[in-house]
Parts: sequence; C-alpha cells; structure tokens
Amino acid sequence: MYRPPNFFAGPYLDRNAWERDDTAWFEVARNDTRTRYILARGTAHLVVHEPAPHVVFLGGDDPRLALVEERHAVLLGWFDGARCVLVEDETRDGDADSPPHAGRFEELRPLSAELPEREAGLLAYARALSVWRARHRYCGACGAPTRPTRAGHALVCSNLSCRQESFPRIDPAIIVLVTDGERALLGRQASWPQGRYSTIAGFVEPGESVEDAVAREVMEEAGIALGEITYHSSQPWPFPSSLMLGFVARATSTAISRRDSELEDAQWFSRANIASGHPRVGARTSISWRLIETWFNEGWPVPLARVS
Repeated sequence: MYRPPNFFAGPYLDRNAWERDDTAWFEVARNDTRTRYILARGTAHLVVHEPAPHVVFLGGDDPRLALVEERHAVLLGWFDGARCVLVEDETRDGDADSPPHAGRFEELRPLSAELPEREAGLLAYARALSVWRARHRYCGACGAPTRPTRAGHALVCSNLSCRQESFPRIDPAIIVLVTDGERALLGRQASWPQGRYSTIAGFVEPGESVEDAVAREVMEEAGIALGEITYHSSQPWPFPSSLMLGFVARATSTAISRRDSELEDAQWFSRANIASGHPRVGARTSISWRLIETWFNEGWPVPLARVS
C-alpha cells in the first residue's frame, strides 16, 4: 500500500553522490552562478518569515560568502535543479540581531512545521551533517584533528600513520504503535505538555535486530508482550542524528506494568478517546502521529486529521 513520505523524508533533493568524489567540487560550485548556498551557525539556519517562513538561499556573489573556505562547506546535492551547498559560519556574535532583510538564524525543530515541507527536509539533512561534523573534529582512534573529504561527507584523520575515516552517523531508533485491536497503547514523559501521549520509542542496542528492539522497549516501558510486529515506515529525525523506524505491533497481553522510569504514565486509549481530544497525540510532522493516524483511520468514520 502506498503511503506518502513522512515529514523530513521524500524526494526533495537529488543527492548525486558521485559528484562528491570530484576533488575540485568546491571550485566548480563557486564558478557556477546557479549554485545556491544555505548558511548555518551551529545547528541554526538562516531563514526569513516574510511573506512566509522559508530558507534563505544565497547566491555566490553574496558578501557573506566572500571568505568561505572549502573545509566549512558541504555539497548537499541539487535542490530545484541547482547545486546546493551548506556553509557553516563559525562566528557566533550577532546571531539574534541580523537585520530583517538578511534573515535570522533559527533552530529547525520549532520552525519545521511552518516551513515548506521540501525546505524542512533539506534543513533536516543539513542539520544532521553539521552535528556529525562538529562532534568528529578529532579522530576517535588517535586524537589527531580530522579533515573533510568527499565534499564534506567524510572526515579523515590528519595523522599519516592513522588516516582513519569517519562517515555521517545515524542512530537507529524504533517507534511503535501497539494495539489490541480496539485500543492503542500510548505513554507520556513527565517533561511533555499536559495531556500529551505518544507511541513507544527507543534506541536499537548493539547486537539487536529492530524487531527485538520493538519487543524489548514495549516490555521495558509498559510490560506488554507482543505478537505480530509489522514495519510501517521510517523518518529521519536529526535531533541530533536518529533514524526512526516505525512499526505497528499486536499485543498479546494487556496488563500495563512499567519496568523503568522512561515514562511517567502508560495507558490504553480507544479511538473514541482520541477523537474527543484526550489524549493529545502530538505534532502532525512526527512519525508517531502518522502511526496513530493509520490505526485510527481504519476504524473511525472521520479521519484523524479532521478531529485533532
């Protein structure tokens, strides 16, 4: 069955990964007047809000790019047919005081639902790369500084006797909608807004399959045993570097018994509960919402998008 891509996912970009092998990629990009640049400071990106929120795409002649060095640039791919390069601005002063016409540096997470979906996906990709690059400035084997290669998509140890390569890190995590047919198992963390519940989630551990992780996390957080576990879809989640692997699972027990302190509460909720607004089920940009929506719409006359 076809499902539209989750938020942050989909064919928003032509990556053309083979272009990263061109050692002259940065010179080629700078000489191409069609190249567009997105500017980042840490994990914040340059955006504007007029007439509506969107990413600022800079041309190569923008004075803010005059002194950019290749080591601070990453070839993202081709966005709307034009080469797109991430530029990491390491200055920190004046982050919140940029003049209105220049845009403002803002974090993606609170802004994502306001951006066009394709631009949100592009910034999610850029953010994940920036986090990885910032956390791997030094070699994990010998401690020497690393240097970017492959258009910013690999980091190589500068120690000639080591030369260990590092590649962008992705942390696999499972997220699962557990159901007994008529009810869905949802939990909440103490830090969440009042009344908000979500699906069970957690990281995959070494030596563990994703199916094993689903069963373990549900047992640890709610004490529920599972039968059939079915893959649903996935979502990149760059906060900071997760890939959410979504599942739907059938419960073979229903008595809730929390085994750890991850959740403040866990309950079974019917579709009628959710339709009435209790519990609140989070942002539509999350894969959790998509998992709940799929189950809810199978047994309720009004789609979840119209009742929440």
